[in-house]
Amino acid sequence: MSAPLHPAIAAVTERIAARSERTRSAYLRKIAAAASEGPARGALGCSNFAHGFAGCVGEDKQALRELRGANVAIVSSYNDMLSAHQPLAEYPAWLKDSIRAAGGVAQFAGGVPAMCDGITQGRAGMEMSLFSREVVAMATGVALAHDMFDAALLLGVCDKIVPGLMIAALSFGHLPTMLIPAGPMASGLSNPEKSRVRQLFAEGRADRKNLLDAEAASYHSPGTCTFYGTANSNQLVMEVMGMHLPGSSFVAPNTPLRRALTEHAGRRVLEMTRGGDEFTPVGELVDERVVVNGVVALLATGGSTNHTMHLVAIAAAAGIKLTWDDFSDLSAVVPLLTRVYPNGSADINHFHNAGGVPFLVGQLLDAGLVHRDVKTVAGFGLDRYRQQPELVDGELRWVDAPAVSGDESVLRPHTKPFAADGGLRVLHGNLGNAVIKVSAVKPEHRIVLAPARVFTDQAQFSAAFRAGEFTGDMVVVLRNQGPKANGMPELHGLTPSLGVLQDKGFKVALVTDGRMSGASGKIPAAIQVTPEAAAGGLLAKVRDGDMIRLDAENGALEVLVGDAELAAREVVDGPPSDDEWIGTGRELFTALRRAVGPADQGAIAFGTMDQDETRVEASR
Repeated sequence: MSAPLHPAIAAVTERIAARSERTRSAYLRKIAAAASEGPARGALGCSNFAHGFAGCVGEDKQALRELRGANVAIVSSYNDMLSAHQPLAEYPAWLKDSIRAAGGVAQFAGGVPAMCDGITQGRAGMEMSLFSREVVAMATGVALAHDMFDAALLLGVCDKIVPGLMIAALSFGHLPTMLIPAGPMASGLSNPEKSRVRQLFAEGRADRKNLLDAEAASYHSPGTCTFYGTANSNQLVMEVMGMHLPGSSFVAPNTPLRRALTEHAGRRVLEMTRGGDEFTPVGELVDERVVVNGVVALLATGGSTNHTMHLVAIAAAAGIKLTWDDFSDLSAVVPLLTRVYPNGSADINHFHNAGGVPFLVGQLLDAGLVHRDVKTVAGFGLDRYRQQPELVDGELRWVDAPAVSGDESVLRPHTKPFAADGGLRVLHGNLGNAVIKVSAVKPEHRIVLAPARVFTDQAQFSAAFRAGEFTGDMVVVLRNQGPKANGMPELHGLTPSLGVLQDKGFKVALVTDGRMSGASGKIPAAIQVTPEAAAGGLLAKVRDGDMIRLDAENGALEVLVGDAELAAREVVDGPPSDDEWIGTGRELFTALRRAVGPADQGAIAFGTMDQDETRVEASR
């Protein structure tokens, strides 16, 4: 039985609602004004309308012309270069058939780019990665802007793609919308072995062939990468937020169950339209309670720190003001219930086989840690997400998930957690605000007081490491890595080298205005420092040798230099200028780099409801 809602969960939800009252009300008015009683395409001029169905054939064309049934937009991030998105190739045809059989029509409305941080890691292209979220949102907005649709099915998986799809969906919040995942690849080389080879390579004790063999054995087939980074955090969080069908996030691609779930999504979204039995606009579904449920799910599983930006941005798109302090206060009462790499050795398939999201949701409900009374794409109430799908004689049905974890080394009940808190904390101090993920950091490494060693790019750090310059305790400061500086690339490449130094017995930490994402590991890393160096943050004035205190236990991040001395210091380096930030297409993103907001407000590069309302008030 579900327990009463935990008082701390209720309190955070109430303060989010109070803080968001004006912007949320404005948002709900906006989507109500955008809704229409009948199909929006019915208001199109004849020439406009004819363009909208000219490419259709047969019954679909006639149904659209006669305004019979609902028309569903399909937006996909399919490409066949990236393993996570390759399975999406067949989905539009499956969806069109299932929707047609249920009395509707589906049109492929548009494709969106899917950028892989795994490929661009450490390369110039990575500096466009965060901004690709905005590109995905805008591309989805273009697809949905034709006023031809009664609902939307959004196909996407990884890092920035799902948040971008969600931001766009909430901009069209009057439309019922569902996300459709693709599922993870089969388990390959174990995560501990992959990590071991990476560290050997960093030490010069393994060559490129050894490393490539290990990586190719890890990332080896269609499907999402199996470690618990941003991609799989996306899937889990979206399911607990009620945007996926129950139990569907980690069903493997190219299986009968995966196809059955995809086809069912097409039928189900028709029921959510105005002409169906359960009209559910996505802008009403995603409310303060659903946002809190998403944060709790992230914390209970030690998910990607990228979501401290993405969930803030998604919430803002719905007129909801979510802050890092909300994450921190929720983390204090949400226990860690999973151990999935990099927080453990298991991968996402092990998590799924141990009970997965249905077991997790059941535990969170039983502990009173999530809101039960929410709308979902499966109907009202989160209890529906205690169930898992299965095929019986070719028929899809949902059954209650096992009441006991299949592997308590991976997934535990709330009565026996791996840790009492969610392991995500916010640091405050004269260097600004930062996020730190400690779920994989041993307690003895969570407080570091050491001299700074300052760098402005990853290559500088790597060169110093190879030269053997690091011979004692230190705090690596890597600045000018924020969104305004260079697009905020992920800094995974630092982890193996820092791990080597920590294993030698040195006290080491990382402080950066860049990000680490779900690959944050055993090194204490204060990331996403805000304000960033390029926006006037004090990080720009730190010098080699300054003592820095990173205290993850008490939430402190400070440079131990007097205020007067810091004020008198000149900034000795800065971010690349627009003329320097070129190549690999970066110059195409200059406008987004200039417009982007701070990380603690979602690193949003276009207006929020709050900004929209300010403009409206100013014009009156």
